[in-house]
Amino acid sequence: MAKYLVISTSGNPDSNSRRMGRIGFELLNKAKADCEWLDINQLQLPLCDADACYNEPSAQKLSATIEAADGIMVATPVYNYDVSAATKNMVELTGSAWEDKIVAFLCAAGGMSSYMSVMAFANSLMLDFRSVIVPRFVYATGDAFDGERLVDAKVGKRIEQVAHELFRFTRALRG
Repeated sequence: MAKYLVISTSGNPDSNSRRMGRIGFELLNKAKADCEWLDINQLQLPLCDADACYNEPSAQKLSATIEAADGIMVATPVYNYDVSAATKNMVELTGSAWEDKIVAFLCAAGGMSSYMSVMAFANSLMLDFRSVIVPRFVYATGDAFDGERLVDAKVGKRIEQVAHELFRFTRALRG
């Protein structure tokens, strides 16, 4: 049976991308998927230094968790027209663990101008690690939320579609 992982990459304790990730996680669980939740904010990851960082227990745990997954949903904030530095650092620390994974994205940003920001990151995963990228992702601004609640039904529906597509792609490609 395929294994799924939902990763929150936000350092913000009041994170909308984390909220979106939790919704995606719940939807995968509802579909009876073998799914794990991982919040990298809880791991105290080192910055990638291309040297000793790979031996840090938190980096090794992260790498092993990604390696064990077949389908991965990344919930990331968008800062300065790109996925967060923590999201990029996560991939730098785990590298080949991303090989041949099916990956979907949930992105939260302050405004609509960064809509395509996840594409450079997705291209990197495709080219460097031959990850299969689900060609549908969610991009939401703070207007979709009222405090801790997602109030935009269209965003909720898109999260549902992304979770379904990740499940469908992973089942099709992993059996």
